[in-house]
Order: sequence, then C-alpha cells, then structure tokens
Amino acid sequence: MTEQLTQSRHLATAIPGPRSVALMNRRAATVARGVGSTMPVFAARAGGGVVEDVDGNRLIDLGSGIAVTTVGASAFRVVDAVREQVAAFTHTCFMITPYEGYVAVAEALDRLTPGDHAKRSALFSSGAEAVENAVKIARAFTGRDAVVAFDHAYHGRTNLTMALTAKSMPYKRGFGPFAPEVYRAPLSYPFRDGPGLDGAGAARRAIDVIEKQVGAADLAAVVIEPIQGEGGFIVPAPGFLPALRDWCAENGVVFVADEVQTGFARTGAMFACEHEGVVPDLIVTAKGIAGGLPLSAVTGRAEIMDAAHPGGLGGTYGGNPLACAAALAAIETIEAEGLVGRAREIERLVLNRLTELRRLDPRIGDVRGRGAMLAAELVKPGGERPDPASAAAVAATAHAQGVIVLTCGTYGNVLRFLPPLSAGDDLLHDAFDVLAEAFASTR
Repeated sequence: MTEQLTQSRHLATAIPGPRSVALMNRRAATVARGVGSTMPVFAARAGGGVVEDVDGNRLIDLGSGIAVTTVGASAFRVVDAVREQVAAFTHTCFMITPYEGYVAVAEALDRLTPGDHAKRSALFSSGAEAVENAVKIARAFTGRDAVVAFDHAYHGRTNLTMALTAKSMPYKRGFGPFAPEVYRAPLSYPFRDGPGLDGAGAARRAIDVIEKQVGAADLAAVVIEPIQGEGGFIVPAPGFLPALRDWCAENGVVFVADEVQTGFARTGAMFACEHEGVVPDLIVTAKGIAGGLPLSAVTGRAEIMDAAHPGGLGGTYGGNPLACAAALAAIETIEAEGLVGRAREIERLVLNRLTELRRLDPRIGDVRGRGAMLAAELVKPGGERPDPASAAAVAATAHAQGVIVLTCGTYGNVLRFLPPLSAGDDLLHDAFDVLAEAFASTR
C-alpha cells in the first residue's frame, strides 16, 4: 500500500476539510462524547508514514495510531496474510476449536522476548486486558494479593488497570471505586529528580516505599513500563530497572514489564527491557504486535504462566485468527526489513532535530526517549513548571499544517513522537520543519 499512497505531505483543503466537517457533525450526533479524537479529520487510507483523509489531504503520521502501525499502516505482508486468513475462516474461538496461528504466535513470542528460560504465552485482544491477566497470573503463582505500580504510570482503562494508572483526568475521574490492593511507588524521572538522584538511588527510594507500604511478603507483582508511555515518555535513569528486578527476584515478587507501547522494535531493540539486560518474569505486549489488528499477549516463565488453572485464562476473541496472521506477518516485516536498526536511525534524526529546537526555544526543558519513541517536555522558561498550553498550541498548529503529533504526560506538557518505522527521512524532516515553524509561531 505504501507504493499506492504518495509519501509526502499535501494539503488539498484547509484542515479540517468539508467532508471531515460533515463527518464530524455525524459523529457528534451518534458517538458518545467520552470517546475523544486528537485530529479533526477522518482517515480514508494510510500507508508508510502517511495518512490520507477523506478530503484528499495527506498528513505525516508521527503517532502510528499510538505506536500500533509500527511496520506502517497496510504493510503488504500484513495485508496479504490477513487476506489469506479471512478467506479461510474468521473465527472459531481458540478455546473451542484451536488453530495453528495462535500456537505460532506463542512460539514467536517465546523466541523473541528476553530470556532463554522455558516460556508460555496467552493471547488477548487489548493491552489493558493483557495487563489485567498478568496480575491474575502473578496472584495465582504467588498466592499474594498486593500489586505495585508507579507514579505517572498508564496501564489501561479497565477497572483494575485504572487502579494501576496514575493519571486521574481523563482516565479515572468519576469512574471509581477501583480495584483494591494496588499501591504506588515513585519512579525514576531524571528531568524532575535532578542530577543528585541516579538510578540506583531512585530504586532505593522506590523499594523503601514498597517495603513500608506493602511489604514483600504480601506483594504479588511489580508492574512497570520500561519507558513510560502516556505518563510522558519517561526513561528511568540507568540502573533503576535492574535494581528493581533484582529486588523482586530476591523477594519472590513477579516482575511484570508492560511493553504494550515499547515492544516490537519501537525503542531500537525488540523490547525496551533489553537496553539494560533486564529479563522480566512476565512481559505484556500489544499495540505494535499485529500491524493494526487487535491482539495482545502475556508471555513469561513457564512455571508462572502455568499457575492459572485450566479455563482461568482466555476470552472469546483472544488470539483471533486474523490478528494472529497479522502478527506473524508484522514480525516477519520487522526482521526482514531490519526495523530495529531503522528505529535507531530515526532516533538519531529526530533527536538531532529536537536538540536544535531546544537550543532555540527555552520552553523545551527536556528531550528524551529511545528509538522511534521520543519526546520533548515543555516548561515555563527558566524552570521546570509544566507548560501544557504551549504543548497544545504547538500540536494544534502542526495539525493544521498536516502533521499528526500527540501530547502526553501527567501534566499534559509533553509532545511525543511515534512515527512508523517505515517512514522515510525526507518525510520526517518535513514533519520537523513544520514543528519548527509551529514552535516559532507559538512563542
């Protein structure tokens, strides 16, 4: 599909165009207002690093549907695999009549995820569903109830994952009460911790809170994003994750890596844990796993995964055959096209552009990230006070010029960049030229 969709930005109308405006009116009349949308346009097709809207505008995609279309929207291997599978059968339910695709995805996850121990996998439909099942599995294995998550965390919108999520608005406000026995520890946040607190020190701080609030004897799992997503693309200081992992191992606590957003080549490694050699007990994946189709997984040590009794895990659509076919094709694309290396190339290009923008604009307090998961945190000049208004203004200005860019962070002051790994350098430079103009015009 990339060949069919010109890989350049093009504005045929103002954004939004008339057909998008008409569709937005229909949306307002029929779709619940609690379902938000970042962009004021409606997609007609997408490929590579471009989304074309119903008015013929071609937008540069720096969001990938929130890190989902890592291999590009409509990647040819994914399209071909899904087309072949849909002609064979669309559903039988793996719990009723199993099929090879589910097993093949589990085998691929066994091969790709960190660690050479015996592994098992269970497939689900969404990231939140997988996180929730990881907690169930950890509780079944340990016989303990408590779970620790971290400041700025985002793990989903189900009741349990809302409890794990740190940010109230818009994810939690008015939706409680939440699942009990969830505790929160401080994260390593280098920009806001300051140079006096390294990774090891931040880990000691977190462990001290955990031991005081919960106690290892009652703790089933520590759930953490190796790089936080919605919380602001926060990369913990070196040593933080390994120290937590070691403490969990010493105390019989299941270490759960939520790699929903960071997995499958996004950070310049197949999984973000690999950057520090961390081997989780359980790893949760979704988003980039299946080229845009709904699929998620929990993969981990065989003895932990097998702790749940038969029938205790599953779901009608978990490991849907179309999604499994797409996942196998997406994994093949990542490996055949060297997309782990491509993520590192994107990191160099984007960090260079962001660093130059930071030199020119004092509102950019921090530039961070790995691979094609990068961010700029905006603050009031001369300090660390969050500046969400500037982040929103820059994003809106970029949107109007045909660049899809997302905001995030506990304070709403972070611009995040998640381009498809299939996006070319020329496209990325054009996008950051637009962003440079957006920063200049909103100062």
